[in-house]
Amino acid sequence: MARIPAAAVAAGGLVGGYAVARWTKKRPLGGVALAAAGAVAAREWQQAAGTKAAVGLGTAYVAAFAGSHPLAKKIGAWPSVFAVAGTVAAASWAVTRKQG
Repeated sequence: MARIPAAAVAAGGLVGGYAVARWTKKRPLGGVALAAAGAVAAREWQQAAGTKAAVGLGTAYVAAFAGSHPLAKKIGAWPSVFAVAGTVAAASWAVTRKQG
């Protein structure tokens, strides 16, 4: 079975978590989606690049979630979510891509 890249899982978790919270009007449900995707991505990061990388990328994931809130006040909610999701995806790809 093909694996979904951790970068896509992380970006999807940020976008999907926001979408679930917005459309269901239940923020905790969006948090569950965000956390579930973060846990899957963290496991993939650990397997691909080790514990240090997983901790760093996990920290970036949480910081992106937190940072999207003040950024949304400047550029809007969806642009903010897409910006932080893209940033986390790029960082994930850069850290976990295969060298060679």
